[in-house]
Amino acid sequence: MKIGWIGLGNMGNPMSQRLIKAGYDVTVYNRSKDKTDYFRQQDVLVVDSPRELINATDMVFVMVSDDAAIRALFTGKEGLLEGAANGKIIINMSTVSPSISREMSALCSARGCDYMDAPVSGSVKPAEDGTLVIIAGGDKDVFDKVKPLFDHLGRLSVHVGGCGAGNTAKLAVNTLLGIITQGLAEVTLFAGQKGICEEDLFMIIANSALASPFIKMKSDAILQDNFKAAFALRHMSKDLRLAKAEGMDEPLGNVAYQSFQDAERAGLADEDIIAIIKHLE
Repeated sequence: MKIGWIGLGNMGNPMSQRLIKAGYDVTVYNRSKDKTDYFRQQDVLVVDSPRELINATDMVFVMVSDDAAIRALFTGKEGLLEGAANGKIIINMSTVSPSISREMSALCSARGCDYMDAPVSGSVKPAEDGTLVIIAGGDKDVFDKVKPLFDHLGRLSVHVGGCGAGNTAKLAVNTLLGIITQGLAEVTLFAGQKGICEEDLFMIIANSALASPFIKMKSDAILQDNFKAAFALRHMSKDLRLAKAEGMDEPLGNVAYQSFQDAERAGLADEDIIAIIKHLE
């Protein structure tokens, strides 16, 4: 089976490399050509358009940033659906809106190909290690066909329902992630104002029922004053906007939504999500 991969950013790069290392015949496309240099050096075929990619492959994975990028990749002049799409499978692993997935699924169906939304939970390190959680929406038969490839990318893949269900579940997960990130930042600031040092606070949390790998990772980032993006704040801000558009209207979710929108506007967009502490400060 020939695999196509679109999107070689922080997540798409290590994910596609895992399939290459697993022995799959992978062809890649990226809008920014400089990100394809490494792949050319490894003798991986690089093409110049999504149309060319789908013509050369049987199954295409997409990992890009937002709805606008998806629409351009699928329906642009040299888009995926301008090529030989009949009988092929397109797996959209981007965190985008359920509505764009339903729209693209309908267009794919009209062209005789299958579409699956399969966003992931996890950031760069899990992508490198193949320990992501993959949340899939679409036809169960298509999921079963794709699962052997998912097994190289993640430690768990779950089929949660029809088209768009993967995106909906991912937005729920990321809303919780935003709430937890905001909460960690708030209690760190509160404890500091009352004279409790960060090291002691984080040691207590790490040895309590609240301990988690995520809190440990973000606590370490605060201690090290390291805000290099593992998951950029602008992506969290975008995901909370998508959740809001889907009807998320609960008290904690609304607080996280507003905080991250404000932090993005304040110039923290390209820093890690835990940079929300700078904004709250």
